[in-house]
Amino acid sequence: MIGLDFDGTLAPIVPDPADARVAPEAAAALARLGALVGAVVIVTGRPAATAIDYGQVAGGPSLADVPGLVVLGQYGLERWEAGTVTSPPPPPGVARVREELPGLLDRLGLPRTDGTRPGVAVEDKGRAVAVHTRRAADPEGALRALREPVQALAARTGLVVEPGRLVLELRPAGMDKGQALRAFLDRRAARSVLFAGDDLGDLAAFEAVRDCGLPGVTVCSASAEVTALAELADVVVDGPAGVAALLSALAGALAAR
Repeated sequence: MIGLDFDGTLAPIVPDPADARVAPEAAAALARLGALVGAVVIVTGRPAATAIDYGQVAGGPSLADVPGLVVLGQYGLERWEAGTVTSPPPPPGVARVREELPGLLDRLGLPRTDGTRPGVAVEDKGRAVAVHTRRAADPEGALRALREPVQALAARTGLVVEPGRLVLELRPAGMDKGQALRAFLDRRAARSVLFAGDDLGDLAAFEAVRDCGLPGVTVCSASAEVTALAELADVVVDGPAGVAALLSALAGALAAR
């Protein structure tokens, strides 16, 4: 079984999350792998349908073309399979975060970007809300200023904070990438598992690979922003381009067997 994160693993990290797109080489490799392995699953914090939309590749295979692909979105709360998305309704805390977050940013003196000027970006994921500081004048400073107030907002609204690469995401508790991957493996007769990720949220998936009782490999899509994952990975590659090259090589080796 092949498991993968989306942003920073299949798609390069970009200033505006809405501009993220899967690397064409990765989509092509997964299209080949889908016919060669038992299952391909993407486990992402994005809505499942968004990962599919951003997996469209002009003139080549897209994620929707990967045989048997399953996308577990919102850390496993959503499932995309064969063109259909299933998901529970969002918890009420998400609506409260939408209402309170603009005032919080104003009190902290953190302007929101409109795409042309520096500022923080708020990403509404439907069942979660993320605050990105990558486009702020001082990304690290904005992230530090946000940590405690965002944690307090999450506590008031019954959500949890998922930290990432210059982003803080407020989302429902009770699910993470490790639990999502374990549940997926429990329903599949997998003989081995490989999982590739790039960020702190992927640590839980790495733990799931180690604890599942199957032969497993963890792959880090390395960056200068996150080093903890590389220290725990079995294989470290150079970002999404390295992931695509690894997937392509794996598809070639399996096809030659």
